[in-house]
Amino acid sequence: MFDIDKWQEILSTIKKNKMRTFLTGFSVAWGIFMLMILLGSGNGLSHGVAENFKNDAVNAMWIWTGKTSIPYQGLKKDRSIRFTNEDYTIVDNLKGVGAASGRYFMGSTQYSFEGEYGEYTTITCHPDLKEVERMIMEEGRFINQVDIDQCRKVVVIGKDIYTGIFKDKPAIGEYVKINNIPFKVVGVCVEPGNTRNRSGFIPVSTAQKVFNGSNRLHSLAITIEGKTLAESREVEARIKNTLARKHHFDPKDDNAIGMFNKLEAYLETMKIFKAINIFIWIIGIGTLIAGIVGVSNIMLIVVKERTKEIGIRKAIGASPGSVIGLILLESVIITTIAGYIGLVLGAGLMEGINIFVERSFEAAAATNGGRGDTLFRNPTVDINIAIASTVLLIVAGAIAGYIPAKRAARIKPIEALRDE
Repeated sequence: MFDIDKWQEILSTIKKNKMRTFLTGFSVAWGIFMLMILLGSGNGLSHGVAENFKNDAVNAMWIWTGKTSIPYQGLKKDRSIRFTNEDYTIVDNLKGVGAASGRYFMGSTQYSFEGEYGEYTTITCHPDLKEVERMIMEEGRFINQVDIDQCRKVVVIGKDIYTGIFKDKPAIGEYVKINNIPFKVVGVCVEPGNTRNRSGFIPVSTAQKVFNGSNRLHSLAITIEGKTLAESREVEARIKNTLARKHHFDPKDDNAIGMFNKLEAYLETMKIFKAINIFIWIIGIGTLIAGIVGVSNIMLIVVKERTKEIGIRKAIGASPGSVIGLILLESVIITTIAGYIGLVLGAGLMEGINIFVERSFEAAAATNGGRGDTLFRNPTVDINIAIASTVLLIVAGAIAGYIPAKRAARIKPIEALRDE
């Protein structure tokens, strides 16, 4: 039953020993508070990195040409490997390859429209580059297969090109000159992950024909139809072996062609953050243990200070259970209140930081379409984890209080009354 006298006595004891109670509660609250901060920060970093990887397809792969570094089949080293349209077709039809685009780099080119000029990068591509790079269309459309087949002079311009030479005038359907050759604007896009969208995209077939590119390609951009690292590496090996046979270089020659497997980089990075999260939990739990030890030490002091009182209680008939209950209840009350305060402050601070981060992200959206690199995103803690941690601390606090309480219950009245 609810014993109001016992509660009044506990509250009276707490009021008499304000500093002791404060220090006990502070150690508990600080443990929970730091755990919330550590977990929130770890989540913020993990979410931020994951967000950056989502800017491109996580299963994307880029392949580019290089020079051989190993003699092979009677051929000397230092041979330049050159991709052509045939390489694009071969890779596009390989098992395990999803989207694919050849790319022919024109580098810096001059764009002009009605007296406005600017130097921007022109990238030639196939339609699937939109999927690989996860481009988002602000207006119009991206390059399509008809553009490739008919070598149309069309261009999709980045948001910065649109702002720079069109000055917020309608761009779709207008003709912009690229190195003095008119191209019809069919779309305006933003590239996730780029804070500057200064690239224009034209059909690779058009670039090869108009700018004397022959059938040359500088690189290939693809997505892999594999969700695991093993599947991804299998496709990577298949691509490299196929290209090695065609261009006559040793498949073990890493300098002949370069390959960047984003899925592998993503999985390796997330492994690092899993290790960081484990480390954070270890530190957080250590902080909680320190708080629990603090509670236990304070309760030992409480028992020592109240030895005579406990002796008198037992002399007039108090049972060991009532002595244990009194000290244990005091421990649980302090731990619960302090733990709740630490939980609220920690979770509240991380929510505040989350609001600030989101507002900063929204502010960036006004200048670059809301896309850009971020190292910190959604630094919040799962409410279930927060509550479970607090309950665990309360239970641990009760156990910490039980040890000195049990010791107090064993004190013989005559020994307690003799204590100085």
